[in-house]
Amino acid sequence: MSLRNKRSLTDKIGSNKVENNAQVTKKRKHLTIKSDANENTSNSDWKPPNWEKTLDNIRKMRKDNVAPVDNMGCDQAADLNESPEVIRYHVLISLMLSSQTKDEVNFAAMQRLKQHGLTVDKILEISDKNLGELIYPVGFWKRKVEYIKRTTRILKDTYNGDIPSTIKDLCQLPGVGPKMAHLCMSCAWNEVTGIGVDTHVHRISNRLGWVKKTTKTPENTRIELESWLPKELWREVNHMLVGFGQTICRPIGPHCASCLNKTTCPSAVLNSPSKKKD
Repeated sequence: MSLRNKRSLTDKIGSNKVENNAQVTKKRKHLTIKSDANENTSNSDWKPPNWEKTLDNIRKMRKDNVAPVDNMGCDQAADLNESPEVIRYHVLISLMLSSQTKDEVNFAAMQRLKQHGLTVDKILEISDKNLGELIYPVGFWKRKVEYIKRTTRILKDTYNGDIPSTIKDLCQLPGVGPKMAHLCMSCAWNEVTGIGVDTHVHRISNRLGWVKKTTKTPENTRIELESWLPKELWREVNHMLVGFGQTICRPIGPHCASCLNKTTCPSAVLNSPSKKKD
């Protein structure tokens, strides 16, 4: 995402955070979220070697390689001509659609939704069949139709048409997990509450040795990263690593030979031709 676009989104919604939680009209069971204080103590003295140089190298490579997330990521899908509440709704819906879906497919689905009218009232009016036709072929599109409809109804009835402004309340919405919630807080509310860890960030963090022990889930990776990575880098690291994973550190056939970290990345060193010969 370009800095100009990021600032435009921030300017549009950043100063408009409202106390929408005060408008909650009914109680729902809360999802238990571990506190940052508890998460960030276990590995507080540990940091991966050369992480700052590694990070700087990734910045350089990202600067030279435009990735799909830069132009079609979830933060690019909102219509900035809409009201702040609608922009936040666009961000949330884009994140909900993004699971198991390429940015290109997600962005196209968002364009179709916006052409139809992507507001809380419009989505509540549309039939499940027509909504499915608009978002297809995003991954698990039938399930996402259900999630979007249920979530939108909650937003209408509980948050006066806006989206929740806390991690805890976002994670109560159908189809929204910690990754989406942290990214939503950053993109929709301009508040950094945690690192959004998707499959790219999860994979790359393990390849680079940025976790003390190999992690099995993105959520475990998030906890590990937040235990040592300075908070001022949390917003940057998701977008940077996602694009890096789309262009160079790919899930299959990573371009290790052209990577600036090829001599220090544990995964690249282990899989180098010379190492394999040994």
